[in-house]
Amino acid sequence: MTHRAANRIGIIGGGIIGLCSAYYLQKAGYQVTVFEQNALAEGCSMGNAGMIVPSHIIPLAQPGMIAKGLRWMLSPTSPFYVKPRLNADLMRWGWLFYRHSTPQHVERAIPALRDLSLLSKKLYQELAQPGVARPGVARPGVAANGDADGQPLDFGWHERGLLMLYKTPAAEHDMAEEADVANRAGVEARILTGQQVQDLEPDARVTVRGGILYPGDAHLDPGRLVHALITYLRRRGVEIHDQTTVTGLVRERGRVTMVQTNTGDFPVDELVVAGGAWSSSLARKLALRLPLQGGKGYSFMLAGESTPGVTDNIRVPAIMLEARATATPIGNDLRFAGTLEVAGTDLSVNMNRVRGIVQSINQYYPDIRVDMPRVEAVWSGLRPCSPDGLPYIGRVPQAENVIVATGHGMMGLSLGPATGKLVADAIAGNIPVLDMDSFSPGRFSA
Repeated sequence: MTHRAANRIGIIGGGIIGLCSAYYLQKAGYQVTVFEQNALAEGCSMGNAGMIVPSHIIPLAQPGMIAKGLRWMLSPTSPFYVKPRLNADLMRWGWLFYRHSTPQHVERAIPALRDLSLLSKKLYQELAQPGVARPGVARPGVAANGDADGQPLDFGWHERGLLMLYKTPAAEHDMAEEADVANRAGVEARILTGQQVQDLEPDARVTVRGGILYPGDAHLDPGRLVHALITYLRRRGVEIHDQTTVTGLVRERGRVTMVQTNTGDFPVDELVVAGGAWSSSLARKLALRLPLQGGKGYSFMLAGESTPGVTDNIRVPAIMLEARATATPIGNDLRFAGTLEVAGTDLSVNMNRVRGIVQSINQYYPDIRVDMPRVEAVWSGLRPCSPDGLPYIGRVPQAENVIVATGHGMMGLSLGPATGKLVADAIAGNIPVLDMDSFSPGRFSA
């Protein structure tokens, strides 16, 4: 079956990046079709920590990260693991990661990540708050309007900041340096004593040496966000085909003209590749080398009504530094998440890594009872990690009507709206609101 329409935009990937791209493109008047290989409820956007983090301006590729990662790999419950395997893509990714773990790269990356993050937070505020104008991305002949019904999207938006909790002098030293970097970059960071941390959490005992508060951070309910976006898009005519596998791309005269799937062929005028950790295999169909590795993470929930210590819940989302695990209040419940396991596209649950998260929690929140969850209660997802810690956003030279939007690592949810806005700007031919050079999908093609 072949589908035909005018101004047809195809988006490969139904995660937060693909859905946000669809949102801004639909508002600009384009006819959008989204292709997702899995069920929509299974993507990496659903079970993540739910944190919106303008504070995260230092890329994963940074000095000392490789040495730290090698130490972590020696423990089966550590927060970081690279599955050893003879794989050319992994070896090239590792080499590029090593090349970019320098102070010079960090200095160049900070303003790019900061500006992208701050734009994304502003767009989330516009989505969440009633009475705030929510402009679309205008293209010639199409007006940019807010939501037709004037209603905000409901996804549990809260601006309570983020706590970076630490228990050791070494972590305190590192966090003080990061706070200084953030403040110099214009991102507010406050150094707190253990008692000041406790003062922010009157309903839960916290045992830490201290913490850094980033008051400009926020959090939301990822599941509600994805559901709200899907509902909004479908009501406005966006076609979303989940459990649909893209099998090929038809190219004519330097353009992709058709997306071939297991359910039919779909003509497109523009194509957005937002396939998360699977984007590199899609890029190969365009002869584009896109270094990308899936960084598997896990999460599980504690139900507030039935879990001792969670009835009143914590108030401020937190990253437990030494454990590299997170805690996020979502309604009356509490979500714990963590680990970065580079293991290809394997989504199986390694319970040793989950055990590492569980064992760390009571070191910070001693009164919250946390039992080892059943394997079927553990969510796993793949974050698409670029080797330099910066996302890929922009057009590719191999096909003039293709835009790549992936590689956001652990910040896909945080950077989703800004990425979608930039994608829509690029398709509309508008001048981007940010410098896009740092995000070029072709930066490793040579």
